[in-house]
Parts: sequence; C-alpha cells; structure tokens
Amino acid sequence: MTDIEMAPLPAGRVELHDARRRLRRTVELEPFEIGVFAVTQEQLAELLGETAVHPRRPATDVSWLRAVRLCNAASEWEGLDPAYTFDGEEVAWHVDADGFRLPTEAEWEFACRAGSTGPHYGPLAEIAWTSADGVSSPQEVGGKLPNLHGLFDTLGNVWEWCWDLLDPARYGEYRVFRGGGFADDAWSVRAGTRRGGAPRMQHDDVGVRLARGPVGRPGAAQGWSAEADRERGDPAGPLPSGWTPLR
Repeated sequence: MTDIEMAPLPAGRVELHDARRRLRRTVELEPFEIGVFAVTQEQLAELLGETAVHPRRPATDVSWLRAVRLCNAASEWEGLDPAYTFDGEEVAWHVDADGFRLPTEAEWEFACRAGSTGPHYGPLAEIAWTSADGVSSPQEVGGKLPNLHGLFDTLGNVWEWCWDLLDPARYGEYRVFRGGGFADDAWSVRAGTRRGGAPRMQHDDVGVRLARGPVGRPGAAQGWSAEADRERGDPAGPLPSGWTPLR
C-alpha cells in the first residue's frame, strides 16, 4: 500500500472556543502523530478495494463511519491494534490502541495552528485551496505550502473529520469536521471554524486525515471525554451565527 506519511508532534497546549456556549478552554496534549496529508483516493482505494479516479486528490464523500472503518483497515494493514470496535453503528474508541484513528478536535487544531494564534498559519492564497482559486473540485495534496509542522492542506481543499461530537445538545450524533474546503471563502477556512455532519453523511468536500498514538484513559483523551459529551447535552442557548438548526 502507498505509505501513509505521518508527522510526530510534541506535547503542547491549544485553546479551543465553543461559540454556542461562549466558552474557551485550554487543552494539554500528549505527543501524537498525524498525517502529513489528507488520505488520498489512491490510499482509500487500496485499503477498501475501490478504484481511484484521481489518485493524488484527497478522498472525499467519506462519511464519518466510513472514516472510522478506514482507520481500522489501515491499522490491520500495518499489523497494529485497531483503535475502534463497533456495536451496530455505535463506535467505541480504545485509547490505548496503537493503531490509526481520527484526531480529536484539540489535536486537529493544535496540528493545524503549528504555533500560530491567528485564523491562518500563513497567507491564505499560499497555503490553502479556497473559493478564491476558482477551482471546482479538490486539488492534489501538497500543492500549497505546509505549516510549521510540515503538514499540507490542513486549511482549505477539503474539510477533515475529527472524533468529537459537534454539539450533542443541538445536533445529537453529529461529528466535527474542520479546516474548510475548496469552495469556501476565507471566513470558513480558519483554524478555529467548527462544522459537522451526521455519521452517515457524505460530502464532496469532506475527507479525513489520520492520527496515531495511544493516549489518555478509557473514555477520555486529548481534550475529549465521554463524560463531557453527556454534560454538553443541555439544549438551552442560541445557535452560533451561520449554524443551521437540526431538522
């Protein structure tokens, strides 16, 4: 299989912003690894037995559930312990497994920012495929400049799934995706922008970047915890600007 190139990131911290609840929190992170590129069509095809039309473009139309299964397939290919088990469509994350997995939202933002504090880690035209480029589909990975972690396209080109729930009070099982896509403007293509979709949803501008690293303790790791998800089930409060109510 075409290698999934991973970058080791050091321990660090990142500040996350919850717009609906108007809260900010700082997350301390343990070292982990994350993909230098989003998973490509070629890699997805090799792992799941499909055909890649554009091998070097990021794989899209990948639902969250399929992204999780892709993680397990990559782990099995490499002889690693799968990070996830399934009970129907219920997914459990085994945080002590050494296999591939989705990044937590905190890991994703830490990886994307690479020490920057603004909305972008460089001039947007140089680092991200956006609506300003006038393209009508995702572009081949690595076509713009990387961030200081050596990661390409964490902003623009395609959004990327994370492990975390978006907002369980308003959106139930919706999962987070981050980073902005090729058709989005500068307001959406920002390190702090949060969007999401249902686990079965597929989008032509949403893909996946893999992470690795056994971290945390059962039910909690790298800024995520099952207990916090349950506590965030309070439906009170206004939606952030631009968010669509769940119907």
